[in-house]
Amino acid sequence: MTHVRTVTVQWLSWSVHPVRRAVVPVRVKAGGVVAGDGVAGVAGDGADQDVDLGDDSGAEIAAVGRQIRLWREAAGLRAVELGAAIGYGENQVYKVEAGKRIPKPEFLDKADEVLGAGGKLAAMKKDVAEARYPKKIRDLTNLEHHAVEIAAYDNHNIHGLLQTEEYARALFEMRRPAYLEDQINGLVAARMARQAILSQRLPPALAFVVEEAVLRRPLGGADVLRRQLERLLEVGRLRHAEIQVMPLDREDHAGMGGPINLLKLRDGGTIGYSEAQLTSRVVSDPKELQVLELRHGIIRAQALTPRESLAFIEKMRGEA
Repeated sequence: MTHVRTVTVQWLSWSVHPVRRAVVPVRVKAGGVVAGDGVAGVAGDGADQDVDLGDDSGAEIAAVGRQIRLWREAAGLRAVELGAAIGYGENQVYKVEAGKRIPKPEFLDKADEVLGAGGKLAAMKKDVAEARYPKKIRDLTNLEHHAVEIAAYDNHNIHGLLQTEEYARALFEMRRPAYLEDQINGLVAARMARQAILSQRLPPALAFVVEEAVLRRPLGGADVLRRQLERLLEVGRLRHAEIQVMPLDREDHAGMGGPINLLKLRDGGTIGYSEAQLTSRVVSDPKELQVLELRHGIIRAQALTPRESLAFIEKMRGEA
């Protein structure tokens, strides 16, 4: 039987002209898919890139392209003329107008000026920037933004909310099959954008447990690891964050079932998600959530205390 719970959250509605925001209910199903730290989506980094987002983002980019074409035609310019005026080739202009390529912010700024759009095209930059990220990433970011508490246990890499940019890049660069450079840039940008919740006015409470083995694995190299350990110390000293280390010498360990991710939302509800190869599953069934919360609680009790963990990470940083 499929268990369904409705969670009301703020969602961004990207319209081309004018820009507006809307609040709609998001329906989360047990067994649904959300992108976690293992997401394999495609996104851009602010540079021109071909569209391959696989969801509603493609329609948003196509709508932006249509607006550019309409403004160009109203100005009586051919694509080659617009391209020459803003420093782009004719083929690039056609791709942007057809919704097959995501325009750079400077493309929109220059096109707005040349076509006399009065700021209407330039105003699309924020919408285009948000639409660069696959819907799966936006879904996860949206849930995290509305969480009052985020709890996680990770056993193979540092949690995405705690990663440095270079650590995140190293993770994506080692994926097989290999990602294109534009894909890597976009995924890194999306992961860094998620971390904005850590510095918002009312950030969520954080409770992360990480394996000692993860802290010793020099993904990306020794320098990358050292700076990642410094980042953990920085976040671990925040008043709303607790980072704990699960030592290798523990004979009893409740986390053998794999990573755990729990988000307690503002409405009092809880959402979990579990990750595996190629997919992530949303967990909203109360019985399954009870199991995840029980396991995470035991894992925290078995791990080093937050104070002991910071001292442990500090020691490891000195050894890295």
